[in-house]
Amino acid sequence: MSQAPLGVFDSGVGGLSVLRAIRQQLPNETVVYLADQQHVPYGPRPLEEVRAFAEGITRFLLRQNTKLIVVACNAASAAALHHLRQRFPAMLFVGMEPAIKPAAEQTRSRRVGVLATPATFQGALYASVVERFAHDVTLFQATCPGLVTLIEQGDLDGPPTRAILEEALQPMLAAGIDTIVLGCTHYPFVIPLIQSIAGPQVRVIDPAPAVARQAGRLLQSQNLTNPGPRRGEVVYYTTGPAVRLRELLPQLSGEDGTVSSLGWDGLELA
Repeated sequence: MSQAPLGVFDSGVGGLSVLRAIRQQLPNETVVYLADQQHVPYGPRPLEEVRAFAEGITRFLLRQNTKLIVVACNAASAAALHHLRQRFPAMLFVGMEPAIKPAAEQTRSRRVGVLATPATFQGALYASVVERFAHDVTLFQATCPGLVTLIEQGDLDGPPTRAILEEALQPMLAAGIDTIVLGCTHYPFVIPLIQSIAGPQVRVIDPAPAVARQAGRLLQSQNLTNPGPRRGEVVYYTTGPAVRLRELLPQLSGEDGTVSSLGWDGLELA
């Protein structure tokens, strides 16, 4: 048993969708959440740059005595998850993997839409998942430029957000998709809007609950779960303006919280 915190990080508020699932499934765990909002979005950035950010964030979370780190960002998982496991072999990591496998198992039309950022589509992790699980499935991909930025601003259902999603989804729907994979942790916050565009007959897969379950399995296997009895706290950090993240917490995570600002000094956080 361990009362040490979990570390969770993302380029911004997207990881709050994963944090929300963790809070539901592992309520006793204390969490240190870090949003690298100085560099959001990660998706269009070169993989090497995202890898450097992820390593710097991991070093900061290690200094917080975390017992497990969730890379709650598809772009960072694609760019850095393998590297982080090699660089920090004593730490447990859980990353985001595009939910191609459950989509391939559930689709009836054998046509699946994938919404993700360029970094995710370019990463070896996505290519590996597609190769393993999408043999007889046709995938339709869209990067939704600008969507992460709008979600960072709290715009979950406004006209600009709807326009981006309609441009991405209408060709997919016309092609007969019946399942949508969300390959960016920001995108679960617009599931209601996606459903209103796609209709009830299209299934939308949010990977966050599966990631929370995997974190729980790893903690249990290493006897690192926090037995409670009290609900764990969440400590929030951002490399952007603290007020910006704090204002979005109730809307996106359902919880208030204290947010502290950090700054980058080269590739180190302080």
